[in-house]
Amino acid sequence: MDMESGKKKGKLRKRTMEIEEMIRLYREGTGTREIAEAENVSPNYVRLVFKDHNVQLRPFGHSHRKYRLNEHYFKTWSNNMAYILGFFYADGFVASKQQTVSFAQKDPMILEQIREEMQSEAILCQNKKTGVYILNLNSKIMREDLINLFGVSSKKSVDAVFPTIPEEYLHHFIRGYFDGDGNINYRGYFINFVGGSFDFMSMLKITLEKQGFEPVFKTYNNHYRVYVSGRKTIKQFADWIYSDKGIYLERKFETFQQEKLPIEQLQNKRKNSKINEGHDL
Repeated sequence: MDMESGKKKGKLRKRTMEIEEMIRLYREGTGTREIAEAENVSPNYVRLVFKDHNVQLRPFGHSHRKYRLNEHYFKTWSNNMAYILGFFYADGFVASKQQTVSFAQKDPMILEQIREEMQSEAILCQNKKTGVYILNLNSKIMREDLINLFGVSSKKSVDAVFPTIPEEYLHHFIRGYFDGDGNINYRGYFINFVGGSFDFMSMLKITLEKQGFEPVFKTYNNHYRVYVSGRKTIKQFADWIYSDKGIYLERKFETFQQEKLPIEQLQNKRKNSKINEGHDL
């Protein structure tokens, strides 16, 4: 079968990277499913490309990692581990049929920090159509740790449960989740978290309440949002999540730094915002 023939030209136009790049990623350990997701094509199509270019395929579900990785990373709590776990709850996923843990983000720098912290040499790949970078870590141990220690599933976006976090690491976990699925409206003096799991988001609200932030929970058609508002409260929130910070998303940190007044001079004045939209918990 000639993949360059007119018969397959329609499919080839879907690709967002060169075939040589696909082959390189596969030989370095990235699975066909992960390459397909980055390419916006089916795994079967990727396998056809490899077959046409005489690339020997690995057995289904077989990990062929050639790079190093601290596979036991999620077994030991640390500031950065809590951050990465929070970031994973926002922008990570485990494959349903492969031994892979993945992170996806438009900012490659944060993924490079995560990769370095986890002692990995995995290659970032980018979906040229969406602009999203993907970090794939092939590890049965790491995948099973996320499932067994924290209850993660391949349907995490809708059935995630807020994990039990030691108090000393809680603000690092929240910072990680916020860097993945949080937004700042500095002019409106509010921030919000977004998620698709009612259980996770409702527990997030309770967690923030215990910190004295008076969050508001809103239900939308297919997701939930937790808001924290007020000029002084936002400053307090930032001081909390960035205390003893290790890894963090630079652009969100810089947005918080726009507040120049000391906290004792601030008042909780909230400007017009979208907080009143949606339905209360």
